[in-house]
Amino acid sequence: MEAVVTSALAVALAEIGDKTMLLAIVLATRFRKPIPIILGILVATLANHGIAAYAGQSIAGIMSGRWFRYAVSISFIAMALWTLMPDKLDEDDGLKPSRYGAFLTTTIAYFFVEIGDKTQIATIALGAQFQSVLTVTTGTTLGMMLTNVAAVYLGDAIVERVSLKLVRIVAATLFFLIGVWVALEAFFLQFH
Repeated sequence: MEAVVTSALAVALAEIGDKTMLLAIVLATRFRKPIPIILGILVATLANHGIAAYAGQSIAGIMSGRWFRYAVSISFIAMALWTLMPDKLDEDDGLKPSRYGAFLTTTIAYFFVEIGDKTQIATIALGAQFQSVLTVTTGTTLGMMLTNVAAVYLGDAIVERVSLKLVRIVAATLFFLIGVWVALEAFFLQFH
């Protein structure tokens, strides 16, 4: 349960103001079909984060021990710093008119835009930390859906009312604390 809750919270906070959240707003405005967009986000996130959690778990299985835990700790602290930088949807990321409909356009766009994104990197780190593809993917997908379903339905109202700077600070603090926690675990592991 700890892996699900930690993963959901970390990704939900990191996703606010992220490029994929902005993409959800653009898609909702363009297609005006929330259910296919939400299902597209779900499918893309399950696939992308499942692969990422598996990669994290695999890396952890190969590289175990105290030094690997320190590397995971550093990755969370780096995520904290990265989270402080605002994201924007670049013009070249903009979607051209699609003949594939809201679901397929969303699924493909989300899957590819999420590659190398903060939340995917966080999912890899969470997979390495908790070494459970299922619980980490469940948690990170839940976090993505919480943020993006709200973005699809509330869109511009969220951006106008929520202080993205404050959210980035809270998310960065969470990533930093997880990094410190993992480092302390690694430190005390040497005494057992």
